[in-house]
Amino acid sequence: MTAMRARRGFTLIELLVALFIAAVMFAIGYGTINQALQNRGSITRHQQSLVQLEMAMQVMEQDFVQLAPRPVRSPGGDGYLPCLQGTSPSDMSDTSDTSAGSSSSGASDTSDADSSDTAVPLVTLTRSGWSNPIGLPRPELERVAYVVDNGTLVREHWNVLDGTLSSLPVKRNLLKHVRSVTFQYMSQTHTWVDNWPPAAIGVGTAEDNAYRMRPLAVQVTLETQQWGRIQRIFEIAN
Repeated sequence: MTAMRARRGFTLIELLVALFIAAVMFAIGYGTINQALQNRGSITRHQQSLVQLEMAMQVMEQDFVQLAPRPVRSPGGDGYLPCLQGTSPSDMSDTSDTSAGSSSSGASDTSDADSSDTAVPLVTLTRSGWSNPIGLPRPELERVAYVVDNGTLVREHWNVLDGTLSSLPVKRNLLKHVRSVTFQYMSQTHTWVDNWPPAAIGVGTAEDNAYRMRPLAVQVTLETQQWGRIQRIFEIAN
């Protein structure tokens, strides 16, 4: 009788209990792995969004720091435009963007401008230091504009400095999920103004001081869905 008890296997209840314990352990392990994968995806999206934000700030800093006192001829040929022309700030609400948690690709998009676009530039400027690695027949000065189009901060530049009505800009998407963008300018009296040039100017020449006037600094304020309010000040060498 003792030998028979020693050779007896597991009972059905014991097998069910062992299977139940194994199932619970597998469920706990699967939940942990699934949560880790979700956390990894969220961290990756945040990293991509942060890289995009840092790149946008770097591009704007390079443009404003290298602001050149060079007015450009107006597209209609009836005068000149200031080296820096900024409009009054206005919120560009993003009514169609509902994916605040998503992120764009790591590389910024670049495309030719569509003639049907009607986004009004927030600021337009002439900058120096436009790199020319392949030696194209063009100056080192570049005309740049910033617009907000459907919740995206877009940088535009022209391949010619003194453009015409047929000159179309090249677009580059810098930052998505933007609620509003505001530019302010520090005048010579160390006060912040919303428009630049601070005084109204008429049709003049490229040598007029008002057209060549540069602020002491430019302050940009971004309202983003993911990062909230971000403010940077770029000092301009005069």
